[in-house]
Amino acid sequence: MARIPASVAAVRTAVRRVMPSEGLVLVACSGGADSLALAAAARFVGRGRPVGLVTVDHGLQEGSDRRAADVAAWARAFGFDPVVAAPVRVDGRSGGPEAAARTARYEALSSAAAGHGAGAVLLGHTRDDQAETVLLALARGAGPRGLAGMPERRGIFLRPLLDVARADTRKACAALGLVPWDDPHNVDPSYARARVRSDAMPALVAALGPDVVANLARSAPMIAADNEALDALASAAIGDATSLDISEIYGLATAIRRRVLHLWARRLGAPGSALSHRHVEALDALVVDWHGQGPVHLPGGILAARVRGVLVRVAG
Repeated sequence: MARIPASVAAVRTAVRRVMPSEGLVLVACSGGADSLALAAAARFVGRGRPVGLVTVDHGLQEGSDRRAADVAAWARAFGFDPVVAAPVRVDGRSGGPEAAARTARYEALSSAAAGHGAGAVLLGHTRDDQAETVLLALARGAGPRGLAGMPERRGIFLRPLLDVARADTRKACAALGLVPWDDPHNVDPSYARARVRSDAMPALVAALGPDVVANLARSAPMIAADNEALDALASAAIGDATSLDISEIYGLATAIRRRVLHLWARRLGAPGSALSHRHVEALDALVVDWHGQGPVHLPGGILAARVRGVLVRVAG
C-alpha cells in the first residue's frame, strides 16, 4: 500500500480533528490551493456522510463566473452534494475592497448554510494566513482583540488548517493531482495583505528565521485565551448595568476597566467594528482623568458623559 504523502496526511488530520460527527458540512472553496486541499480532505474524512461545497463569485475579475463554474463542476465530479456557486455584489458596501468582499462572502456562506441546513462551514485559512493577520494587527496597533487573530471556531465557521503551513496545502494539491487557481489579488500590491505576503513576511523570515511564521500564528490563540478570561472578568464587573458608577470601576485594573468600558459602549449600541481604542481611552479619561471634559462621541451617534459621578448616555 502506497504511503500517504505527509502534506496530504497533515491536511486530513487537521480536518478530522474538527469535523463534526454528524450533519451536513459545507466547504468554502475558491479553487485556490488552501481551500482545494481542504475540500479534498473534507471529502475524504467525510466519506459516507453529506459534505457539500460553496464557491463564491465576487465578480471582481473578468472571468470570475467561469472560475466559479469550474470549481462547481469539479466539486460535483468529486462527489460533493450540495454544490453552490454563489454570486455576490461587492460594490457599494462600506469599508475598503477587502472588507467589502469579506462581508459579502460571509453573507453568502451563511445563506448557503441556512438554506441547506448545514451545521458547519469549513474555511481554508492556514498558519501563514494567521501569521499575516497578527502582523497586520500589530501594524494597525489593533491591541489584544486584533492580535487574537482568527479563531478556529466562530459560530458555524470552522478553520481546521490554522496549524497547517500554506506550503503543505500546495504540496497536498500536487500529490493529489489537483490544479489550484492562483488569485491575482494575492499578489496585487494595492492590497495590504498581498504586500505583507510578498514583501514583509519574507523579510521577517530572512531576518529572524523560518520559525517566525509559526511563532506569530501561535501567539494568536494564546492572546485569544487571555482575552476570553479578561472579558469574563469585565462582564462580571459590569453585570447588566446601563450606567456606570465611577466609584465602582475606578479601582479596577486598567485592562479590566477598559474592557468594562468597551462592553458598556457596545451595550449602548456602538458597533464593535467601528469602536476603536481611542473611543475607549476617551471613556477611560472620564473615569481616571476627570477635569470637567465634555461628552465622548462614540460610533453610531452615541454620546456618553460623566454626570454626578456616573457614566451615562446623554442626548445630543
